[in-house]
Amino acid sequence: MAGDGRASPKSSAPGADARSETAIDAFAKSLRLLRTRRFGTFCVASLLSNLGTWAQQVAEPWLLLSLGASSFLIGLDSFAMAAPYWILTLVGGVLADRADRRRVIAVCQSIQMLCPAVLVGLLISGTVRPWMVIGLSTIVGVTDALSMPSFSSIVPSIVEPRQIASALALNATQFNLSRILGPALAGVVMASVGAVGCFALNAASYLPFIWVAIWILPRRSRRRSLEAPFDRKHFFAGIREIAASPHLRGALLTVLLTSMFCGPLIVFCPVLVKTVLKGDVGDFSTAIGAFGLGGLLGAVALLGVTPGRDRRRISSWFAAGYGFVVVAVALNATVWALPLLLMAAGLAMTVSNTSANSLLQGTAAPRLRGETASLYQLAMRGGLSIGSLLTGLCVSGFGIRLALLVNGMVAVAAQCAVLRLWLEGSDDDTNGSDPVARASANR
Repeated sequence: MAGDGRASPKSSAPGADARSETAIDAFAKSLRLLRTRRFGTFCVASLLSNLGTWAQQVAEPWLLLSLGASSFLIGLDSFAMAAPYWILTLVGGVLADRADRRRVIAVCQSIQMLCPAVLVGLLISGTVRPWMVIGLSTIVGVTDALSMPSFSSIVPSIVEPRQIASALALNATQFNLSRILGPALAGVVMASVGAVGCFALNAASYLPFIWVAIWILPRRSRRRSLEAPFDRKHFFAGIREIAASPHLRGALLTVLLTSMFCGPLIVFCPVLVKTVLKGDVGDFSTAIGAFGLGGLLGAVALLGVTPGRDRRRISSWFAAGYGFVVVAVALNATVWALPLLLMAAGLAMTVSNTSANSLLQGTAAPRLRGETASLYQLAMRGGLSIGSLLTGLCVSGFGIRLALLVNGMVAVAAQCAVLRLWLEGSDDDTNGSDPVARASANR
């Protein structure tokens, strides 16, 4: 059905489309996905949910600073939210492949909704302490690790294989739009109501997404789940198969390095603004909003990328560019220039990570889609957890500027090395063809 974003049986071959399609054609075709019933509703619900998430992302580190938390504790809070990915995200991949994804997401999102609600109660009663915030972040991290592979594998399951890259770019667009609107909303709410308003907003924002997970997303029958019981041997065989693919391995390494060395830029942005640049919460929310604006521009630009473009080079070069921006932020001495730099950082991160995710979801076998999504989340969130913890220690010992400077320089060198290995280990690299387009043509 056209309403579900499915292609007509008379669609032409992907290879012919890739040769004749222009960037404008690709952009228009991508936007048509928003008119489909399932994908369009999914994007709207995700946008509302992410608005609340980003409002809390602004309020939480500022709350910790207000409670007297050190840079190490701010890094520990980020670590607590992301560290469960190292342990549980592969379990989440099994759930994504073998359980009803609607139920997995609905249950985990419901638990997550309680965490900001508890923070609202603690703030109203005046009993909130840094360790309580970190403890609730751990709960969010556990449920996120279990549910995110199901969430990440939904988009490829509701569109055709040739539409995956466009659908992921549209999903990144709504995510980065929330990155602009969420911090702006948080700035207004914090100035008028305080941090408690941001946490209340986040708790309410879960409701539309839970509804979509229950009523809109595709159902997996109980019979199908029982026909595919968990087999540890086959599970690890799937992991080895993913790791053995040069395309998938290169994409995962690129995301891991970006998260580990560049991701802490946003985690420690409040420290940079408040202690070095002498800004206030308005400057911080403006900087985070600029990061989202850059991400939005990057996501929109990806909508015009034709199927034949090689996303390996796009992902690696923009990842290296993100490292250069981190170096520039470390050397910057004025609060007014920070939003411009973070806009460039948001653009580079979105283009790099979304291109890598398109490679992963577009070239992985459908039976391994959940495991592939779990490894992507492990690289992104797990890398951020380690990077935040190590950067927090470096900030406490040597200062925020030196910590970011080292992170950025290491990121640039590492991404250049990964690109070289990525291309040398892959087939048909000399013609610059895109593995996603080839994989779609073969299905």
